[in-house]
Formats: sequence, structure tokens, C-alpha cells
Amino acid sequence: MPDTTIDADALGRWLRAFAAAIAEQKDALTALDAEIGDADHGANMDRGMQAVVAELDGAAGGDPAAVLKRTGMALVRSVGGASGPLYGTLFLRMATAAGSAGLGPAGFSACLRAGLDGVAARGKAEPGDKTMIDALSPAVAALAEAVAAGRPLAEALRDAAVAAERGRDATTPMVARKGRASYLGERSAGHQDPGATSAALLIATAADTLAG
Repeated sequence: MPDTTIDADALGRWLRAFAAAIAEQKDALTALDAEIGDADHGANMDRGMQAVVAELDGAAGGDPAAVLKRTGMALVRSVGGASGPLYGTLFLRMATAAGSAGLGPAGFSACLRAGLDGVAARGKAEPGDKTMIDALSPAVAALAEAVAAGRPLAEALRDAAVAAERGRDATTPMVARKGRASYLGERSAGHQDPGATSAALLIATAADTLAG
């Protein structure tokens, strides 16, 4: 496998690309959330990621752990509802796992696993609950499998992005078991989960930016 290293600059490119994708899809995410939630996921995530970009602009450099920690803290500070704590936890747990050195494919895979575990613990959710975990979990599994098989990071991340998109799509027929959507019971079926949709964007932008 090529010796690809994900450093602080690469993480910054990823986060800026994610912020741009959220801004582009803000209205679509909010429309999805209007069907089964509070109708604020797109606006909340856009506000949070713009805060992350401002944080990156104001504190350039640092190591991977510092970039991920600043990202998580900015999201916790600026995003209300469930999205801020959950996405904040994702990045803060990744920061704890990252350390100060650049991340190889296995290191990034381990970081993303740590982030997923943090989200699951924070939200007390699991696959099939119709949440962002339904996109993140298959993505993390696909990334780990490809990395363990010795495939290049670009291919591994692309596998992860495809798995996330499939996980996102699989939320449509699900009946929500967590969050505000769960209040709708059977009526939550037939709607794509907005959290899984933004999580799929997170992995897609990683595939676009982190493989060099």
C-alpha cells in the first residue's frame, strides 16, 4: 500500500470540503428533517461547519489531534439540538485517537472507528435505529476491511463512501427508534434520515480530499 499520510493540512481540506457540501445541501437536509424532525438539521450543520471553518482560519497549523479537537469543540459550541453533541463527540473522539503524528490508512481507520463508537455511546444508538450511525457504521466497516486487505487509501475511502451512501439509502424504509423521528412511530418509514444523509456527505468528502 502506498505510504499515504493524513496530516493537519489534509484534515483541514476535508473539513472545508464538508462545510462546502453542507452549505450546498443545507436546504435539502432541512427539507428531509422537516418530514420527521425539527426542520433544522441543514441550518444547524451549516452554522456549525461555518464555525469550524472560522476556527481553521483563525488557528492554522497544529497536529491532527488539535485540528480534530478544535472541530469538535466548535460544533459543540455552535450547534444546538442533537447534531452538535453527536458530531462534536465524533470529532473529539477522533482527536483522542489521532495523536500528534500524521495518520496512515490504519490510523485514520482507527480514528473513525473511535468517533463512531463515541457517537453510538452518546446517542445510545445502534445500526437500524434510523440515525447517522446507519451511514457511519457500514462506512467504518468498509474502510477497515479495505485497509486490512492492503488496498490503497483512495480505494478504501471510496469503498467507505459507497457503503455510507447505501447505509443512508437504507434508512428510508426504517422505522425510527431514536430521536424526534421516533415519536412518529410507523409514520417515520418512507423518509430518508437527515443525519445519515449528512454523515454520508462527511465520508464522501473524505474520499474526495484525504487520499492525496
